[in-house]
Amino acid sequence: MRFDLELPSQPATSHRVAVLLINLGTPDAPTPGAVRRYLAQFLSDPRVVEIPAPIWQPLLRGLILPLRGRSSAKKYAAVWMPEGSPLRVHTEKQTEAVRQLLHANEYPIIVDYAMRYGTPGIGAMLNQLKLAGAERVLLMPMYPQYSASTTATAFDEAFAALRHMRNQPEIRTVRHYCDHPAYIHALAEQVRQYWAAHGRPEFAAGDKLVLSFHGVPKRTLDLGDPYHDQCRQTAALLMGELGLTSTECRVTFQSRFGKAEWLQPYTAPTLHELGAAGVRRADVFCPGFTADCLETIEEIGIEVRDEFLHAGGKAFHRIPCLNAAPAWIAALGEIVAQHLQGWPARASSPLGAVA
Repeated sequence: MRFDLELPSQPATSHRVAVLLINLGTPDAPTPGAVRRYLAQFLSDPRVVEIPAPIWQPLLRGLILPLRGRSSAKKYAAVWMPEGSPLRVHTEKQTEAVRQLLHANEYPIIVDYAMRYGTPGIGAMLNQLKLAGAERVLLMPMYPQYSASTTATAFDEAFAALRHMRNQPEIRTVRHYCDHPAYIHALAEQVRQYWAAHGRPEFAAGDKLVLSFHGVPKRTLDLGDPYHDQCRQTAALLMGELGLTSTECRVTFQSRFGKAEWLQPYTAPTLHELGAAGVRRADVFCPGFTADCLETIEEIGIEVRDEFLHAGGKAFHRIPCLNAAPAWIAALGEIVAQHLQGWPARASSPLGAVA
């Protein structure tokens, strides 16, 4: 596959270009201590938990971290791969695949990844890119739908790191790609390939495809966050690509935390209702997660599955996330190439990966 990226006939070879893929993050190990450190950073982000720190921090440190650290560590241990955390493993594979694709298409640029929480951190990776000679950096969040609690906080962290740099690189950001045709195509291909290998649901008999997005508090929608609408937009485009109707496909939101109202309908109760209503088969796909992680493997693949089967459902299928599927890597390459327009990407000498 080749991209339509216009490069100068005499490129400025002194400027090195880098792409930094950014994902949420993961503990370094499936242990209570490592999980507590990760959750402390994650849940202390005011973009994630919008409760005043004097009220929230005593509750977080005194109650939530001790309890959730142990319980979450057990869940991480259940999904941990021989190579490490699923999210990190898949992100590393995506990074390498995008790097190879861009290099094969004559874009010998630096491609690496960072995590908003945990390691490698965004600030540390921006410093690494500078040491590698990068003067232009494209920040590519692995969040197709924009939310203040994901995309915005990743950019916040990057710009905070820039405050400590005397000689800053030029920065571009990818805000969202919830409706990008290549992304929608990659989602549809992932579903089609799963059905080709495992059989297609019998929609005429009442089987359902459930599209589960990560939830956020409903208050964020009321305050103007576009995340809910963009999730719905992605779902509608994917349904159209698959030729499905709103009767055959449901859109839900998962991973609720706390007592506040979150975006509805909730995933687990919806699957319980479907099972109790006599739906024989339910397939669940998570379009907003570009890599499998605890929320997709354990929450969907175990907890939600049990809800459906215990309520009376007969067959439950968790469709894997995009991970390093060829259609998704091609989509990432296309999105990146579009956002590199105008930046010279050729170099007089080969560019290596950031260590």
